[in-house]
Order: sequence, then C-alpha cells, then structure tokens
Amino acid sequence: MRPKRLDPKSGCAVELTLSVIGGVWKPLILFHLLTGKKRFMELTRLIPSATQRMLTLQLRELEADGLVLRHVYAEVPPRVEYEVTALARTLAPVMLSLREWGENYRREQQNLPPVGPHCAASEAANA
Repeated sequence: MRPKRLDPKSGCAVELTLSVIGGVWKPLILFHLLTGKKRFMELTRLIPSATQRMLTLQLRELEADGLVLRHVYAEVPPRVEYEVTALARTLAPVMLSLREWGENYRREQQNLPPVGPHCAASEAANA
C-alpha cells in the first residue's frame, strides 16, 4: 500500500513531486548526496540544524520512495553510507535550479543574510 503522502489530493504531478522531495530537510539531504556518498555523521555536520532523529526519518522516507540507497557494511563499528539512486540523479537539474532561484531571490531581497557555509560547501562541490 502506498503512503498517503504519495496520493495527491489534486491529482497534480507537482503536488506528488513536492510530497516526495518537499519539506525542510529532504531537498538538503538530496542536494548534499548528489555530490557523492555520505555517512550519516557527514550529513549531520552538513545540516546542523536538523536533529539526528529528523534526518533518520527523512532518509528512511527517501529510501522508501526509491531516491536514496542505504549501504550497511559488516564492520565493527558498523559503517552506513547513503547515496542517491539513478532516479534521484534526474532531480539534479531541479535542485540546481532551486539553488539558483534562491540565490537570485536573496540578491533581490537585499536584507537577507548571506548563504551559510554548508550550502556554499556544496556549491563548491557541484562546480
């Protein structure tokens, strides 16, 4: 059975897309994972305002929706890495467009603070 969030009330594909990648943390998680595999603690450092519990929940949803792969290595201590799937890679132009829109909006709204170092690090990785 599909989760309720994947059944758009309006029947609109935009609503479905936003239910899969929307929210505060999912776009950031995807944006950072598009640069390559990351361990959980790397993600917590890249997204410091998200709690570990929230990151875990969002990663599980992204995994269930087929956008993130979770690799568990049989080591002591256990090592877990996350990476995007081929389907999630198709979101790269969308994510880059969202970043560009945000940069333009920030420039137009002169009173907004500068981009944080975490996003800037990802921008350098994507360049």
